[in-house]
Amino acid sequence: MGRIWSDERRFETWLQVEIAAAHAMADAGIIPGEAARDIRERARFDVARIADIEATTQHDVIAFTTAVAEHVGPSARWLHFGLTSSDVVDTAQALQMREACDVIIRDIELLADAVRARAEEHRATPMIGRTHGVHAEPMTFGLKLALWYAELKRDEERMRRARAVVSVGKISGAVGTYAHLDPSIEAKVCEALGLEPAPVSSQVIQRDRHAELMATIAITGASLEKFALEVRGLQKTEIGEVEEPFGKGQKGSSAMPHKRNPIGCEQITGLARLLRGNAHAALENVALWHERDISHSSVERVILPDSFIALDHMLRRFTGLSPDSWCTRTVCARTSRGRAASSSRARCCWSWRSAACLASRRTSGFSGTPCSRTTRRMTSSSCCWQTRMCAGCWMPPPSMRPST
Repeated sequence: MGRIWSDERRFETWLQVEIAAAHAMADAGIIPGEAARDIRERARFDVARIADIEATTQHDVIAFTTAVAEHVGPSARWLHFGLTSSDVVDTAQALQMREACDVIIRDIELLADAVRARAEEHRATPMIGRTHGVHAEPMTFGLKLALWYAELKRDEERMRRARAVVSVGKISGAVGTYAHLDPSIEAKVCEALGLEPAPVSSQVIQRDRHAELMATIAITGASLEKFALEVRGLQKTEIGEVEEPFGKGQKGSSAMPHKRNPIGCEQITGLARLLRGNAHAALENVALWHERDISHSSVERVILPDSFIALDHMLRRFTGLSPDSWCTRTVCARTSRGRAASSSRARCCWSWRSAACLASRRTSGFSGTPCSRTTRRMTSSSCCWQTRMCAGCWMPPPSMRPST
């Protein structure tokens, strides 16, 4: 993802647009065919050289075309012919956004696959549902994960729609009137780049498209925040039903050595706030003066790469937390009759600490796991969570108990 939003890649996409435009104009007889060939074969750039020129010109596109022209030679007089800067910048940015969307879509697919696998694994693993933060009725952990899976598929669908919305280009000139080039040139350039021509544009592609994409990114981030917040809540000491993995040698606190903190989920929660803030900035970019001003440009240089890179990280981070994690300190349900836990995971999710607990029906509250005071010895005097609900601790019916 970082490569997509690098200066190198940005100028590569600019050059793709310039080359496609040159060939479209050559085919239409507007510029010499030899000039289009020279531009295609000789055009290259150096990022440092562009930066040097821009320090003087204070204009990035002029700096770019000047640097490229140094390599093209006399045919450079036809480089950027009939174009305005936004013809190149907005069309090229569509290529970057499309590439970035493809990465995000793949990330979502991988996470959805991981969540679905765990949902299948825990389709019969009982737990208590909670409403208002209070025990409600029995459910299964698999159902909770199935809910996440369905939401991820909606996130994927939204991202595909947003990808299509931003995959448009424009070669319509300084105020969108095609004063210098026929619309057929725009159509050929967009076809060559795999984009759709914007049906109508001003000097720029309209920013409601970008706002829709940024809102989609923020919604996907909100989904991840929702999942992460659930893990964090269930990792609380007084619940202790789920936890994110804690690696060998990992430390939780410089002052409290017992700490095992959900730092991955907390990071995802924090970054989701950033994505929502960036979506707000994208909405502010929709309203520009007349046919265009430049107030959106500086914002997009920050929010587009930052949001895509952040979401890419969040999806990969949560996928890394999921396949063999979301664990608890309890014994795996599949080992509740004394079998050793699988060597592939140190801890297993959503299970009972011992078969004795199942036999004695001493489960904590309504959670399906025994209270912390019963983990070292199971005696008739051990009592879970001294509350008025102790006598009614929920025990799952046989159909919901883990198979052996």
